[in-house]
Amino acid sequence: MNAPHQPDPRDRPARLTVGVVGAGRVGPALAAALQLAGHRPVAASGVSDASVRRAAALLPDVPLVPPAEVLDRADLVLLTVPDDALPGLVEGLVETEAVRPGQLLVHTSGRYGTKVLEPALRAGALPLALHPAMTFTGTPVDVQRLAGCSFGVTAPEELRLAAEALVIEMGGEPEWIAEEARPLYHAALALGANHLVTLVAESMDLLREAGVGAPDRMLGPLLGAALDNALRSGDAALTGPVARGDAGTVAAHVAELRKHAPQTVAGYLAMARATADRALAHGLLKPELAEDLLGVLANGGSATGGSEGGSR
Repeated sequence: MNAPHQPDPRDRPARLTVGVVGAGRVGPALAAALQLAGHRPVAASGVSDASVRRAAALLPDVPLVPPAEVLDRADLVLLTVPDDALPGLVEGLVETEAVRPGQLLVHTSGRYGTKVLEPALRAGALPLALHPAMTFTGTPVDVQRLAGCSFGVTAPEELRLAAEALVIEMGGEPEWIAEEARPLYHAALALGANHLVTLVAESMDLLREAGVGAPDRMLGPLLGAALDNALRSGDAALTGPVARGDAGTVAAHVAELRKHAPQTVAGYLAMARATADRALAHGLLKPELAEDLLGVLANGGSATGGSEGGSR
């Protein structure tokens, strides 16, 4: 086994004082990870009760202060606010002259690269975009989950080594993302992770409706195997009635969903169409079976002929 990559000591950032603007689920966890690497969290901002609790759990003894004071105290500032709030925050900090020349400003938005930090760059700050491709709970377990976590890294060329070194110090693996590719990168992660949560939650709801007492226990092995197969084999891992071309089964599914959970029908049909397209393109769905299936999907899930087969 190859030894894990370690940054050259000459490229490692000096021990830094760290501040967090926005004590949501992400910021305190990253600051705690940096603390384990020898950096020193000195201030955080957060006003909600949940923010106060997270800061207390992950950054004990670190004071909660206004954002401008966080920047005054810290060499490295994590801007961990919602995507839509980030541009206004950066502009406000610059307008109030809170940003210092030479200060590292790191945002964790997946949507943005470093262009959103241009006002701070003009004020002399050093801009970095470090987005952890991980879901966060706001608890200490998040720090452990950063081990091996990929980070989408965007930074000016002269700061690339420092950005990658910070990611590695937090236990992550840096993945360079070009500025113009950030929105597509983020859309891909949202499609895979956020929508997965919705699909699993809806599946558990339907199993409860069908009388299953422990839907999580039923789905756990199935979904774990499906995810592992998909990551290993891609489209070759496709199974189920759509990939087989079982038009009658799909029609029966939609009929039942219309009775018991009509709000799920649109999502089922959209995913079935996408699955059919991928199965056809990769030779898994036979063209002679695809016609009836695509007809059912185009007809909103109503069978266009033939018998309704059972699920296999």
